[in-house]
Amino acid sequence: MARSPSGTPESAHLAIRLTPGASADRIDGWGVDAEGRPVLKVRVRARPIEGEANEALVKLMARTLGVPKSAVAIQRGGQSRTKILIIAGLSEDEAKACLTGL
Repeated sequence: MARSPSGTPESAHLAIRLTPGASADRIDGWGVDAEGRPVLKVRVRARPIEGEANEALVKLMARTLGVPKSAVAIQRGGQSRTKILIIAGLSEDEAKACLTGL
C-alpha cells in the first residue's frame, strides 16, 4: 500500500500537462507551462469523462516508471489539464531520470 509520500525522499512530485483524446497514449517529453515551470507533456486516448483520462494517465505513468498503479496518485488538478502527480517509491531524481529522453 502506498504511503502518503508528501515531501519524503521516497516520493516524486511531477507536474503534468495532459492532453486527452489523442490518437495514442504517449509521453511527449518535457516542456514549460505558461508561467515558465517545467511540465511533462502527456497524451492519452481516453476522453475526460468520469475520470477516464486521469485513470489512463495513472496507468501510463505507472507502466513507464515501473511502479504499481497504486503508487501513482493525482495530488492536484483532477479537473484540469495541468496536474501534480505523486509517485511513491521513487525519488524525484529517479523519476526524472526514467522520463528523460522519452
